[in-house]
Amino acid sequence: MYAVVKQQFVLTKENTDLNDVRLFLTSNGFENIRNNDYQNLELGIILEDLHDENVLTKNDVLYFIDTVFYLNDEFWK
Repeated sequence: MYAVVKQQFVLTKENTDLNDVRLFLTSNGFENIRNNDYQNLELGIILEDLHDENVLTKNDVLYFIDTVFYLNDEFWK
């Protein structure tokens, strides 16, 4: 896992479909735990605040911006 502390500005005019976010995350082992929050119990990662202003879409690629994440004990095993 790497933290990105600087990124290029993402220009987009596309709306993000939260169903696409859900599909992407569930196909990568995450489950929706409430609203726009997801967890992967096997990896020990919780992702929060993934609403349509924090996940941008450009050319059908999702860009996760300002994601709040937590690591639980399973992550460190």
